[in-house]
Amino acid sequence: MMAENQALLKVENLGVCFTHGAMEAHALRGIDLSFYREEIHGLVGESGSGKTVTSTCIIGLLPSPPGKYTSGRILFNGVNLLGLSQAQMRTYRGRKIAMVFQEPSKYLNPAFKIGEQITEMLRLHLNMGKEQARERAKELLGLVGLGKDGRVLDSYPHELSGGMKQRAMIAIAISCNPEFLIADEPTTALDVTLQLQILSLIKKLKDLLGMGVLFISHDLGVVKEVADRVSVIYAGRIVETSTKGKLFDNPLHPYTKLLMLSIPDARRRGQRLATIPGRVPDADATPSGCAFHPRCPLADDRCKTENPELKEKENGHAAACHHAGESWKI
Repeated sequence: MMAENQALLKVENLGVCFTHGAMEAHALRGIDLSFYREEIHGLVGESGSGKTVTSTCIIGLLPSPPGKYTSGRILFNGVNLLGLSQAQMRTYRGRKIAMVFQEPSKYLNPAFKIGEQITEMLRLHLNMGKEQARERAKELLGLVGLGKDGRVLDSYPHELSGGMKQRAMIAIAISCNPEFLIADEPTTALDVTLQLQILSLIKKLKDLLGMGVLFISHDLGVVKEVADRVSVIYAGRIVETSTKGKLFDNPLHPYTKLLMLSIPDARRRGQRLATIPGRVPDADATPSGCAFHPRCPLADDRCKTENPELKEKENGHAAACHHAGESWKI
């Protein structure tokens, strides 16, 4: 594993809860993550596990109220982002840390042409003139595979296909050459062919711009295609983390194993896909002990009362499980 002091961005013991009257829902319960330049770090887990809350905290968009930080720090090049004012955070958001959202139709303004939405970023953060920003926007659209002829530049979002909108959103996100990119389920709404194209584009841009990338998905199959390192999140905690090769070759946490068994695999032709009974617990009703124990095939009395710590089991491979590495019959 890379030395910790080389991390571009570190999330340390991050806790977040949402309040409604006297009710408190703890969405994140001590998240620890490290991100490096020129590395794609996949964050995977079922809906409700805390993936998107983690990303909104990093980019400084946690709604407050009702959200509030209960612990931790987010260090970007050594600067604690949680200690910045909103005005200070705006100098990071878009310029140093950017985000690609799941459904571009919700985030592209239908009243403005694509070129106007790209040039707005360039003029706001880089103080470019109108013509210079327009030329740079053409270059960015060419970089993401939308051509430099100006056709997409002068198009409205409704005139583009789903894949083109996602590429346009990526062009906006990378317009200011950010050091860190968050891609939150960027391929979910696309067909398989377009998914592969977008994944290939993200890998290409990571290498070209030297960015660190957080790639969020509920699909381990997609993460396997794009990530260098993978962390598995469940009920607001990281339950396993390692390089992609180690994690897929030897998953240690039962939750990770079950997620993998739910992926279609030609080697298991004729066999039923595994399913995980139950669902992720609500943030205001997390079970005691290990949060996964009501759904876990290996759970015992200790799992019901003692919350396992995330511990390194092998070099660079950590899991939060009392039975890490143990097998069971499906």
